[in-house]
This record gives sequence, C-alpha cells and structure tokens, in this order.
Amino acid sequence: MNLKDSTAAPNAIPAALALAFERQRRARDAGPAPSRSERAAALDALEALLRDNTRALCDAVDRDFQGRAPQETRLLEIFPALESIRHARRNLARWMKPQRRPTNFWFLPGRSRVVFQPLGVAGIVVPWNYPIYLALGPLVGAVAAGNRALVKMSEAAPATGELLATLVAGAFAPESIAVVNGGPEVARAFVSLPFDHLLFTGSTAVGREVMRAAAAHLTPVTLELGGKSPAIVGRASGIAEAAERIAFGKCLNAGQTCIAPDYALVPEERVEDFGRAVAAAIARLYPRLADNRDYSAIVNERHRARLRAYLDEARAQGARVEEINPAGEDFSGSAKMAPHLVFGAGDSLALMREEIFGPILPVVAYRTLDEAIAYVNARARPLALYVFDHDRASIERVIAETVSGGVTVNETILHIAQDELPFGGVGPSGMGEYHGRAGFEAFSKRKAIFYQPRLNALKLFRPPYGERFERLLRLLTR
Repeated sequence: MNLKDSTAAPNAIPAALALAFERQRRARDAGPAPSRSERAAALDALEALLRDNTRALCDAVDRDFQGRAPQETRLLEIFPALESIRHARRNLARWMKPQRRPTNFWFLPGRSRVVFQPLGVAGIVVPWNYPIYLALGPLVGAVAAGNRALVKMSEAAPATGELLATLVAGAFAPESIAVVNGGPEVARAFVSLPFDHLLFTGSTAVGREVMRAAAAHLTPVTLELGGKSPAIVGRASGIAEAAERIAFGKCLNAGQTCIAPDYALVPEERVEDFGRAVAAAIARLYPRLADNRDYSAIVNERHRARLRAYLDEARAQGARVEEINPAGEDFSGSAKMAPHLVFGAGDSLALMREEIFGPILPVVAYRTLDEAIAYVNARARPLALYVFDHDRASIERVIAETVSGGVTVNETILHIAQDELPFGGVGPSGMGEYHGRAGFEAFSKRKAIFYQPRLNALKLFRPPYGERFERLLRLLTR
C-alpha cells in the first residue's frame, strides 16, 4: 500500500490507511484468537516469502543504499529473520500453553493460571537501516502471538518498502498483514491510529513523538531506539583482538546500526596502540573502500552531510581526526565514507552527544576502570554495551555497575542474534523488549485467571461481620 503525503491537517488519517486499519480491526473482532495451526501457517508463509525472494530483497536494499553488499544483507537481515521464524515455530506450542501459577494458601482449593491472549491489531514502524529484518523480526512476534499487523516501512528505503508491500500482498490477506509506504505525514498518521500495540524502531527524538501520539489512545508501546553504545577496552584485553572486533562491529553497514559501538573507552597508555590496531584491522577487512562492494554506502546525502559536519566540528574544536583509507581513494562524489577515528573529542561536540550512526569512532582515554564506568553512567543509558577484557572480575564489575539494554562480552553485536535473549533498550534507548519469547509476550496480554471451586471458605468472610469474622481476620494477619 503506497500512500502519498497530503496537504491535509497534521495527523489526518489517509482514507486508504484508515480502511486498512478498520479492515484488520473487524477481522480481529470476528476471529480474536487464531489457532496454533493458523499462526504456524503464517510463519511458514513468511519463511517462504523470504526464501523465494532473497535475491530481489537484497537488490532492493542495494538500490536504497546506493551500494550495500548482498552478502551483508543476507547475513544481517535474511539470516536472523529466518532464524527468528524457525525459533518461533519450534516454540509456539510451548509459548501458547497456559501457565499454572501457585495459589495463595488461604484461597485453596482454588486454582490460578496465566493465559496468553492476542492483543489484536499491531502497528510496526520500520527504520531504513535494516528494513527487512526490522520489519519481519517484530512481525514474527506479532504473528506468533496471534495478532493482525500493519507494517509502516521507511520512506528512506523506498525500493525495499515497495517490494515488501507487493510480496506481503501476494502472500497474506490484507485483513491479516499489510505493508504501508509513505512519507513523514503518513508515518505521523500511522502512529496516531488506536493500535492494540505499537512497536517503533528509530531515533530517540522520533520515539518521543511516537510515544506522545500513542498516549492519545493509551496505546501500549515498545520503543527500540538507540543512543551511544560504548565499547570498554580493559587492561587485560588483547588490544589487537579488541580493535579488530570493534572495527568489524563499527564497519558493518558502515556503522548504520543501532547497536554499533558508538565510541571506545581505552586505557590512556594504550590509546595510540588501539588506534593503529583499528586502522590495521580495517585495512585487512577492506583493502579498498570506495569501489569495494563489501563496504556499504551511507544511505543518502542528508546523512552524509550530517557525518561530515560531525568531523568538521571536531577538527575545528581541536580534536585529532584520522581518516582510515588504506588505498588512498578519493571519496568526493561517492555515496561512501571512509572510516574515521577521532581522538581528544570534547563532550560538547555533536558526535559525543548524538548517536553517530556512521563509520566514525571516537576514542576516549581513561585512567581507571572506575573512571570508565563513571563516564558511561554519566550519560544516557545505551542500547548496547561492549566490554573487552580477560579479567573476570573487571567484566563482572562493568556488567553489574552499568545499565544498558544488552551486553556482549569480547565481541560486538552478537547479543541481538540470540533468540532466547530479550532485546530492548532502557530509558532514552527504548522501552519494552522483543525477540523470541519476549516478542511473543510483548504482543500478548498475559491474562490472570483464578478458578473458584464450588466448595470454598469465602462465605466465612461475607457480611454480616461478627466475632467469627474478627477471629478469622486475626488468624490471617497474625
């Protein structure tokens, strides 16, 4: 479904979007709890859609980015989406099974349990950086939980959005799943709909607007935002090993990843060694950059200009900026940007205040682990944190004394790929979580149910109150 922005009042709902939503809401009311076989069939259809159209999807992402390797799309989007589908299908019966809960002693022989009920119609707002995985990943949770879903794709990835809309329309009835395309006005109208649950992935600033719009209907939200995810390099780490893994995490999709290491905290006496090791690692990974299909482009000129402005400001304020350009290529007029290291960046710089979302890595020196932990804790809580160390006590200190959405130890990115681990931010980096069972539960109502048997003692506590009531109450509260 492709909708154009209009000159209508802000947040006015386009007729086609309103119709799509009402169609799903009517279907929800007519069939509020799809069976396990129906949900499994929908998951099968999602898997077939991915497998049968992998090449076309990779080509669409490549066009949107003006250059992204199909291998990277297959690794970072197709593979994890397929894994999440397979994981949900394997565990669906267990997730749907009602859970027995203990009943308080005084209410026996009553019984308690929790059942998982579909919320109804889910809205999913997808960013441009991983448009396949960040559409289908949340969709798997919504479908497994038995919901209908409208998926709003990013206008910054139009080829992928149009292709996915066509593929979904061919595989699913519109009252089950539908894909919506359109610009900012359509997005604002989308998040203003009275969904039963809304999941948004994107920037913190836009996340605030989404939450404000959802509040009008008291729509529950899951916000997957971002922030400045630190990589702490410990003194007991191998500098070359840490540098290579941080470089890899930073250069995937040219740093356009919500959990990319945003900056590195490095012991002050090892900063120069670390910088050289990062440069050497990038040269091994990408001997050439501008004409290398393995290295992604920056998605559009607006974001390229934003990243150039970060570097210009850093230079103007006296920071040392080093371009990593192994083949000495000319990037003028290119959609790509060479990786950069920034040393001595002050806290007032934009690249130290805002999520970088590109191939720029500030390196911050620290003297003690206490100082590194304090540096992280003085800032907004990040979506991810990475710690590189071979001293177990130091690792556990970092984990225990910082708060972040998730942690990977001695690597980057990989906690997001574990289906049994919930994924989500905290505070400015998000709220709520999904993936695996957490995704199923995010799109479910955990309904508490108490079964009262025919024979029970509750009548002893009903009026008229008297001495017997007082004796019983003293027994309960003794």
